[in-house]
Amino acid sequence: MSLKAAFFDMDGVLYDSMPNHAASWTAVFNTVGIDYPATASYENEGRTSKGTIQLAYRTGLGRDATNEEITLLQALKTHLMNLRPTPAIMEGMPQLIERLQKKGIQTLIVTGSKQPSLLNRLAHDFGIDAVNVVSGNDVTREKPDPQPYLIALQRAKVLPEEAIVIENAPLGIQSAKSAGIHTIAVNTGILHDDVLLKSGADIVISHTLDLQQRWDEIVKMIGK
Repeated sequence: MSLKAAFFDMDGVLYDSMPNHAASWTAVFNTVGIDYPATASYENEGRTSKGTIQLAYRTGLGRDATNEEITLLQALKTHLMNLRPTPAIMEGMPQLIERLQKKGIQTLIVTGSKQPSLLNRLAHDFGIDAVNVVSGNDVTREKPDPQPYLIALQRAKVLPEEAIVIENAPLGIQSAKSAGIHTIAVNTGILHDDVLLKSGADIVISHTLDLQQRWDEIVKMIGK
């Protein structure tokens, strides 16, 4: 394949932040009487905070959340995230992104997150400027809708067959595949590989360091 752009999810791909998200969402929803186990956070990763709250309310309380409730829970989620330990950078990912950038391959971040605690680190940690970040602030339709990755294609000015996506979550994989982009899944969470494969991933890798070390082989494999 003639690779011109690589699109990376953020949580669970660039940062080991999903445990923080899971713990924070569980605590947030406990305040309104909704049971929200860690698996729910991993299954719904990629949704915006508003989408996550609405789905939890509809499932757990049988109604929509009001705008006031959404605002309050979003603020609580941000507060709890700021209290959690600073998430580490995923092993091998800075080296992989630097390598791609040196080859002239565009690197963009596509995330449903709006958390400034991580978004503000991307330029320092990975050399990726805000113009190359598609976040929850930029979309009207969240993952699994293809819109986030369609926006990334437009910003990079590339065709779907000229890009590749690195994801770790079912909704993100569905979003990327709906946009027509080959997708590598890195299973850094608690879900089984089969969940990611059934979501449409072209291949599942068990570790980000493995992805970095085998990048050329994996891309060639997918390109066939």
